[in-house]
Amino acid sequence: MSTPSYAAGGTSVPLIDDTIGADLAFTVERFGDRDALVDVPSGRRWTYAEFGRAVEEVALGLLAKGVEKGDRVGIWAVNCPEWVMVQYATARVGAILVNINPAYRVHELGYVLRQAGVSVLIASTEHRTSDYRSMAEEVRADCPGLRDVVHIGDAGWDELIGLGAGVAPERLAEREARIDCYDPVNIQYTSGTTGFAKGATLSHHNILNNGYFVGELLGYTEADRVALPVPFYHCFGMVMGNLAITSHGACAVIPAPAFDPVATLHAVERERCTSLYGVPTMFIAELGLPDFATYDLSSLRTGVMAGSPCPEEVMKRIVTEMHMTEVSICYGMTETSPVSTQTRRDDDLARRTGTVGRVLPHIEVKVVDPDTGATVPCGEPGELCTRGYSVMLGYWDDPERTAEAVDADRWMHTGDLAVMDEDGYVRIVGRIKDMIIRGGENIYPREIEEFLYGHPKISDVQVIGVPDERYGEEIMACVILRDPAGTLTLDELDRYCRGRLAHYKIPRRLRVLESFPMTVSGKVRKVELREGATAGS
Repeated sequence: MSTPSYAAGGTSVPLIDDTIGADLAFTVERFGDRDALVDVPSGRRWTYAEFGRAVEEVALGLLAKGVEKGDRVGIWAVNCPEWVMVQYATARVGAILVNINPAYRVHELGYVLRQAGVSVLIASTEHRTSDYRSMAEEVRADCPGLRDVVHIGDAGWDELIGLGAGVAPERLAEREARIDCYDPVNIQYTSGTTGFAKGATLSHHNILNNGYFVGELLGYTEADRVALPVPFYHCFGMVMGNLAITSHGACAVIPAPAFDPVATLHAVERERCTSLYGVPTMFIAELGLPDFATYDLSSLRTGVMAGSPCPEEVMKRIVTEMHMTEVSICYGMTETSPVSTQTRRDDDLARRTGTVGRVLPHIEVKVVDPDTGATVPCGEPGELCTRGYSVMLGYWDDPERTAEAVDADRWMHTGDLAVMDEDGYVRIVGRIKDMIIRGGENIYPREIEEFLYGHPKISDVQVIGVPDERYGEEIMACVILRDPAGTLTLDELDRYCRGRLAHYKIPRRLRVLESFPMTVSGKVRKVELREGATAGS
């Protein structure tokens, strides 16, 4: 009898049964004189004792502003120390932090503020082409629940801190005593491919434990220094980054307000970082710098890569040239806090590039037939489902869409197609909606993409299905060339595939692009590629 595609994480290390504020206090008590946070652009730095006091100042300011338990506080800002302080301060006062993508414009901002019922918005002043002051002012008339906007770095921020100075610390202690670790603490708007994004609502218990166990599998201690070029408004930055770091007494290093490959490597070198985070495109940009070899990255030992699959050649360079011998691949989604599976420090290169690792402690995963819901045997593709402490409380104020994603037995249906092997390692082969059905054959784009990565002219590739009168769908390869001035023909591609791929898996159409449309979390938006291909653009 074949082994079912099911795995459960170990339970020898217990879950943290505490709030985020209480966990931070424990870390401050143990590691008060160690570095907690470094902002390389401004040169500012905080020990844990100093960071704890800074968080308390913001928390007292929020109390002075009338923020009640359960109130929604929006954060619409680029990466900066104040972002991190607001994250922990809202947790301490029992508010729910609403993460807002700093790339949002007035229309998207207004939707989130209204849908979540945000009463206080904390925002940057400006960054690149974004004028957050004018956009926040413009949206206020359409958001009657929004009573206050505080801009980081101007008089409004100083006023917030000043107001807090007049609040007795005992009020904060009283508030914290009323907070339960199962209370909601964060709303993250997922990157929707159609319509408006959904607000995944997460508890202290959800995200504190997920951050902690990611850090455990990375081997974090108070000696680690973690470079975070990934955005804080996404789970990658604030959970796998900040919460993994503070739960272990390590140090968070901010290289820049937004990703910059030069600033990132400079921060690693200057602060002697031991860990570096990024999506594959970030690492590719760093490795591609003309002066890459001049940076001293010898302090690195580990890091996290997530967001999309990593080409094997890129991973080899990360391990050898960036010294990240213990780099880890993480897989998850916002709705699961986010990580469900992760490679281990001793996994070989094949497993780090071909799989997304094994299930985390205290979590279950299974692969099911999308039509019947039955668990499929190991080695067979199906939909990946996950269950455990990490599954969201639900989509904010949207029980109908919550019920579509989380079934009656609390299994989160990811929408991802996966294969599990006998050892419990999971390989993502695509999205259910990305699966191509050509003449009755189920085709998984990931398999073809992995094969085409080996083509000497191809730097990156995405495989999609496009409408076809004869077969229903036909396979199109969308490629980015290594040489931007080079060429690649469909005949060349066909010759490369012939005899090495099953005939029905060979792309019949080819589209050469300069870049791919991306989501905020670093995933390629295949829906846009399909729309462009169908429109003939």
